[in-house]
Amino acid sequence: MIIKAHAKINLAINVVGKKEDGYHDLDMVMVPVELHDSIHIEVLPSNFETYVTCDDFSLEVNEYNLCSITIRKMKEKYNINKSFRVHIHKNIPIGAGLGGGSSNAAAVINAIKTLLKLDIPYEEEIELAKSIGADVPFFLKNNPARVEGIGEKLTPIKIKNKYYVLLIKPKNGLSTKDVYAKYDEVGSDNHADVDSLIKALENGDELKEFMGNDLEKASITMLPVIQDIKKLLLDDGFENVLMSGSGSSVFAISTNRTMVEKEYRKLEKMGLNVYLTKVI
Repeated sequence: MIIKAHAKINLAINVVGKKEDGYHDLDMVMVPVELHDSIHIEVLPSNFETYVTCDDFSLEVNEYNLCSITIRKMKEKYNINKSFRVHIHKNIPIGAGLGGGSSNAAAVINAIKTLLKLDIPYEEEIELAKSIGADVPFFLKNNPARVEGIGEKLTPIKIKNKYYVLLIKPKNGLSTKDVYAKYDEVGSDNHADVDSLIKALENGDELKEFMGNDLEKASITMLPVIQDIKKLLLDDGFENVLMSGSGSSVFAISTNRTMVEKEYRKLEKMGLNVYLTKVI
């Protein structure tokens, strides 16, 4: 079986508190985009070893391991007497705040459910996904959503307009853990108005006044080129420009397909690591 594992962008990230265990309570707007990895998964007899391979040798060990962790947890929880061969074809850049590793893990959950015809209640599936990673619950359904808590509380959002997305990934990535630690030091200067943003998405109104990412200040402190990329896109006429997740990627989102495609060609000629995609 081959299954798509889509990337996401964050149109809003507000940090609303910090738990005793160190995790941060969040209020976010997340939307899936067409950019995706492809996950090839096969069921093997139990006398085979489960193994996960990837065609991107730069894949960070912790992200790479999410698929293996997912399989182990599902085998233990549901008494699965099978093994699996998983191959990840990577298109989503790593360390970019686009959720590639979490999306891969969710794709494996969905694939194993389908292959073995498992009937898993939704709430139980969310708990399983949350135990693997904070973004994994969102990727189970891949629908635009308000995401709260540490990622487990999902409220679907309807989006009126068709949006095209230009993604730029700096050469260096960022560690989510390090960014949150820096956020605890420096705070935020880019808070989102989540309620108004959701209304704007539903009504097809302008977004720029309501988008925001509390982690931007921390990430820019660690990797100033993020600010340079934002300025480049803003100077070229894009209004809705933001860092996704904990970085390091920056995106412009627009209903103007021609403008987005023209910018893509320009930035590609400049040698930047740029991706052209759309909200799904």
